[in-house]
Amino acid sequence: MEYAALGAWIIAAVAGGYLLVVWLVNGGRSTKVTRFPLLVVAGHPLSAVAGLAVWIAYVATGEAAYAWTAFAALFVVIIQGLLLFTRWLVGRGGRHARGAEQAFPAAAVAVHGAVAVTTFVLVFLTAMEVTRR
Repeated sequence: MEYAALGAWIIAAVAGGYLLVVWLVNGGRSTKVTRFPLLVVAGHPLSAVAGLAVWIAYVATGEAAYAWTAFAALFVVIIQGLLLFTRWLVGRGGRHARGAEQAFPAAAVAVHGAVAVTTFVLVFLTAMEVTRR
């Protein structure tokens, strides 16, 4: 299960990287209107990469502490992701929807979110299992 979580985490990271590139190419923070706070835009991928590094440490060592630390990081990433997602939804299609985030393809957002939730569940289940050993 830890390898499935690793694979899902990597897929989520690739999809998220694509969304970040789309946001940057379309002006990012330089657009006149954006609903995305800079701290969250920077913190979301940085927290995800840090958590992924800890998850890789867990896969390499099998230490439960690494699994739970990665889960905690992923929890922070999910909260930030939900904030970005709800702000993207609120601004979508409105009269004043001019932010760079409006260029996100809905399919890419859906894939990123679905794989992220899958990763969250797999990491949690793995952490629970490794704690029982």
